[in-house]
Amino acid sequence: MQEVPVDIPCPICKVEGKVAMMTHVDEIPYFGEHTQVTVLCNACGWRQTDFIPAEGKKPGASTLVISKPEHMRARVIRSSSCTVRLVELDLEVNPGSASTGYVSNVEGVIDRFMDVIIMVTRQAYVEDSEMSDIKRLQEMHTTLLELKEDPIPNSVTLELLDPNGHSQIIHEDATLRELTPEEFSELPQNPEPPVFNSEDLSE
Repeated sequence: MQEVPVDIPCPICKVEGKVAMMTHVDEIPYFGEHTQVTVLCNACGWRQTDFIPAEGKKPGASTLVISKPEHMRARVIRSSSCTVRLVELDLEVNPGSASTGYVSNVEGVIDRFMDVIIMVTRQAYVEDSEMSDIKRLQEMHTTLLELKEDPIPNSVTLELLDPNGHSQIIHEDATLRELTPEEFSELPQNPEPPVFNSEDLSE
C-alpha cells in the first residue's frame, strides 16, 4: 500500500506535514468487498486503521456462542466503532479515540481479553487489592483458557455491537441482527475515520 500525504496536523503530536493515508481494497469471504483505511503519523508513530464495507451497512450485532473448538477459528472483523463483549463474564471493550479495527479470529479476540486480565491481575497484586477481586480475575482467565480445550467445558458468548454495522463474526453458527434503538443509544459512538476530498488525496 502506497502512502498518500494528507494536509492535516497529527491529532496526537500536532506536527504538520507528517500525516499520510493508505488504503487497500480486499475481499473477505462471506463478508464482501471492504476497504482498509490506515491513517498514520510519521512523526510520532500514531496510526488508526478501520474497515469500511463497499455496501452500506445498518447498525448491527453479531453473536457467537463459543461451545466447540472450531468456533475459535471463526473469522472476526472488528471496526474501530465496535464494542466487544463476553456476555457471561461481563467483560466489555468499548471503542475510544485510539481504537483501531482489525481482522482476526475468535481465538485472537479471546487472547486480547486474556492479556488485559493478566495485566489487571498483576496491577491488583501491586496495589494489594481485595483477594476476592483477584480471585474473580483468575477465574475469568481460567474460563477463557478453557475455551482452547477439547471439549470446551463452559461456553462463552462473544458479541460484537457496531453502530456503523462494519463488524461481524463469520461462521455458520453466528447470528446477525440489527441493533435495537436502546442498544444503539447506549453504545459509545467512536468518531468515523477522517474523510478527505479528492484534492487531499492527490499526489
